[in-house]
Amino acid sequence: MNYCTSTGTVWWTRGATASAMQGHFAHPLFSTATMQRRTLLKRALAGSAAVALPAFAQARSLLIGQSVALTGPAAQLGIQMNAGAKLWIDQINANGGINGQTIELRVADDGYEPDRCKANTEKFIKDDAFALLGYVGTPTCAAALPLINEEKIPFFGPFTGAEILREPFSKSIFHLRASYYDETELIVKQLTSLGLNRIAVFYQNDAYGKAGLEGTVRALKRRNLEPVATSTVERNTVDVAKAVAEIVPKNANAVVQISAYKSCAAFIREARKAGYGGTFFNVSFVGTQALADELKSEGAGVMISQVMPFPYTASVPITRELQAAATKIGNVQTNYSSLEGYLAAKVFTEGLKRAPKNATREQLIAGLESIQRADFGGFMVDFGARDHVASSYVDLSMLTGDGKVRR
Repeated sequence: MNYCTSTGTVWWTRGATASAMQGHFAHPLFSTATMQRRTLLKRALAGSAAVALPAFAQARSLLIGQSVALTGPAAQLGIQMNAGAKLWIDQINANGGINGQTIELRVADDGYEPDRCKANTEKFIKDDAFALLGYVGTPTCAAALPLINEEKIPFFGPFTGAEILREPFSKSIFHLRASYYDETELIVKQLTSLGLNRIAVFYQNDAYGKAGLEGTVRALKRRNLEPVATSTVERNTVDVAKAVAEIVPKNANAVVQISAYKSCAAFIREARKAGYGGTFFNVSFVGTQALADELKSEGAGVMISQVMPFPYTASVPITRELQAAATKIGNVQTNYSSLEGYLAAKVFTEGLKRAPKNATREQLIAGLESIQRADFGGFMVDFGARDHVASSYVDLSMLTGDGKVRR
């Protein structure tokens, strides 16, 4: 597996503090404007409603379902993922759709809870959804997995890197992003290359957290190491007192965090209050912009692995495209999560373009599998008949004390 970084260099030196390292990162935020949550939520829900059309036009609309958190402690992940996907699909529809069909992206709020995601998926299937796109979260996706396999409904671009959705291979599931194994391997490689071998793991007590823990343990074991401490937090909570008490006394050089932005921010604050002086690494699912917004100046030095190109500059064609589209429509924030939603929708519709008119699900799958070694504006996508993982790209970014994300 190839691990890519933007600079190809190691960023830290032994003993360097997080704050001292900020000067090594030079790319400012493209925009620091904070999205109005109410406006975005309204827009997302508005986009989920079918437009009143004549019966013949309704029949030509292709229903795509998306279950994400629009409320609760993980809401920004779902709101941003949906905003990016909708931004691309709105452009497709404005140009007449694909093969004579417009696309209805119907979003449903699951609050990052598995039972609600399963119920949303059942409703999409009952409503004859053609495919599912851009679901968010491991436990939620896992709850939908039996339905996906039973119905053989295409399930594209979930916002998760868990192995449970990758092994065993499913003909219906396509992944745009690298895995949590890829992300945690890069994190551990980065730390141990600097001699920072005392690594603890703070993880969410569910399928997502355990997937990240397993990846970290595997990466450490490869280097004849093991975590110096582990502790958990329950999904959709910020009760981190027990985890702080179990991890801080172990004097870890770094804590790898496998949770969402609210609980990770709470742990960072409380650990520092308890005297912890090490650094924090997160996987991409944390929600980079959401974590930066939560921590503000307290985010200085916090590291996050990434599976998408850096979205805050126009140095990559796909980010220039997203920025231009977001600026034109307004109320869409350019960040890692919206970029992932945008790319997921763009690659999905490319598969649809490659399928014949009035395609079956099987023909859509064949169309997606035909996307091989394709450059989507600087993000390479490579599928195949027995390989539904588009990319193994992994990078690192850092939060700074002035509300910026740098790499």
